[in-house]
Amino acid sequence: MPQAKIGVIGGSGLYDIDGLTGVEEVDVSTPFGRPSDAIAIGRLEGMGIAFLPRHGKGHRISPGEIPARANIYALKSLGVEWLISVNAVGSFKAEIKPGDLVIPDQMIDRTRGRISTFFGGGIVVHIPFANPICPVLSQIVYQAAVEVGAAVHRGGTYLVMEGPAFSTRAESRLYRSWGADIIGMTALPEARLAREAEMCYAIIAGVTDYDSWREESEPLAIDAIIAVLRRNIDNIKQIIKLAVGRIPEARQCECATALKTAIVTDPGMVPARQKTKLKLLLGKYVE
Repeated sequence: MPQAKIGVIGGSGLYDIDGLTGVEEVDVSTPFGRPSDAIAIGRLEGMGIAFLPRHGKGHRISPGEIPARANIYALKSLGVEWLISVNAVGSFKAEIKPGDLVIPDQMIDRTRGRISTFFGGGIVVHIPFANPICPVLSQIVYQAAVEVGAAVHRGGTYLVMEGPAFSTRAESRLYRSWGADIIGMTALPEARLAREAEMCYAIIAGVTDYDSWREESEPLAIDAIIAVLRRNIDNIKQIIKLAVGRIPEARQCECATALKTAIVTDPGMVPARQKTKLKLLLGKYVE
């Protein structure tokens, strides 16, 4: 099976990557089911890239139905170490305008009922997640965004809601009072699972609208949101193309060894079935 060091998970509006050559689509099965769609593997700027549309081709998978564990596991099995996530979001700040991009560095989880770990069933793992975004990868992505001329904001807190409905006005004002900058439906549990898989993970968030906190304006219709989304995607494709050529050969950040001190269970007590099922993730720590 072909391998790729860099992965891109496309969100709403991003269903392919411009300039990807030698593309081969692979169907990957995992212990957690099948990923959202076939994964396209090719070359971009001389680097191996694996691309997965989060909602599936045709945007048929709702946020709460995304098979996040299968998606991350499948990308890990293809050799992915660096993962760029593309998300459509709403804004809580007047200065973060529709059409802008945000490279967030923090997250608040307001999802419900999504499985957010690979572990359990006889093995306990507590990964460090104080800094959920890889600082190395996010800086590369941010610098690329600046160079392509995007209106981009460095840092910020991404609140992840359950969806698929948008926020009530009361919820939106509450989240804004917490200091959140943007809101979306898909970055968790994806980011947490990427950390468990020891991937470097960063987000390019494309702002499509102001969330419903603004009294003076009515929420945009979905077709207006999609129109802004398409404009964002043009910039995002350029950013990805520029960023992938700058990703370093070796990783020095904490993402690369996130499991090293996180496994609480005595290795001798881990059930054999779990060792087999999770060998891709645990192999270098649990024999």
